[in-house]
Amino acid sequence: MLKPTDKVAVWMESSLDDDYGKMGISALRYLDNEISCVVDSEFAGKNISELSIIKKDIPIVESIELAKSMGANVLLLGVLTSGGIRPKSWDGIIIEALENGMSIINGLHDQISPSFSKYIVDDNQWIWDTRVPKFIPQIGSARAAGLKNKRVLMIGTDMAAGKMTVGLELYSYLIEKKINTGFVATGQVGITVTGKGITLDAYKLDHACGAVETAVLEQKEKEIVIVEGQGSILHPGSTATLPLMRGTCPTHMILCHIARNDSLRSLENIKIPDLKKFIELNESLASVLGTYPKAKVIGVALNTTLMSEQKAKEVIKNVEKETGIPTTDVVRYGGGKIFSSLIFLLLIFSISSIFISVKILRNFRTSLSSIFLQNCQ
Repeated sequence: MLKPTDKVAVWMESSLDDDYGKMGISALRYLDNEISCVVDSEFAGKNISELSIIKKDIPIVESIELAKSMGANVLLLGVLTSGGIRPKSWDGIIIEALENGMSIINGLHDQISPSFSKYIVDDNQWIWDTRVPKFIPQIGSARAAGLKNKRVLMIGTDMAAGKMTVGLELYSYLIEKKINTGFVATGQVGITVTGKGITLDAYKLDHACGAVETAVLEQKEKEIVIVEGQGSILHPGSTATLPLMRGTCPTHMILCHIARNDSLRSLENIKIPDLKKFIELNESLASVLGTYPKAKVIGVALNTTLMSEQKAKEVIKNVEKETGIPTTDVVRYGGGKIFSSLIFLLLIFSISSIFISVKILRNFRTSLSSIFLQNCQ
């Protein structure tokens, strides 16, 4: 739906500084399209660089009308609500945008099309409900386990723990290093940013694993395939971890964790367990006693937002000591500490392949020599 020439306004009303604004924040960080402005009456008049670590010159305006006057022809609804339900108060914003000739990107479960399509005034307008499944997959059958590439799955201790962000940071890192890399988006944010993927939580449970598997197999020619994580095995409201593991058959994983939290964000009675043991649990669940490929957690990606520089570095150091695994905040300090290990693994794999090829060639030459000598006798 979204063309490279489209100019986007990101609607972030009252969620520019909370977890519910992650779709908009991710678009501001990663979307290739020009972003004309952010719409948020609470911080109108400021610039996004004043309020976040995003160092881009993007003004914040108070209305759809101003966004339109600045050249925006697409309104991205950047706020994600609990359960993906659209508040009634949003209807007026959507109608105003459509009547002003703007297209809409909606990441909620509640669809805008077709009920709001009657407000479209131009043939070039469109409504993109990103959580609508595009195909019905076959039932999963662990076909990804037979692939020769590296498949890296993002896992988390909670919802909204940074799985999509870390995945995209890793993807950008590997692309910059000229590694043949694929990215499988599994949620509305990743799909919006990359333009393709699967809306995992919109599939029926029986189809979820097959949907992941299909998306991974489509990237089988890539040396490394990064799979965006969803939910957490710890969260009672999430069923996403298992189909992601089975569909991906990961070779590696990265654990994402909000450093300041010792319990689930919305369920304080559910405590986050010891990270080392939690890592071991996820590794065991991914491999199921060796039935599937062994999946090693190669890094812990912490979200140290709201922590001072000193506190963030202290927490990173402690987690790394406790888990024995490279740890950092990939947004705050860059991801090379974790991500570089994948390039090393690829190098080792390439060297091993060369040795194997040389050995096969030597054996082949020996066999040919034996056959030649036998025929000469």
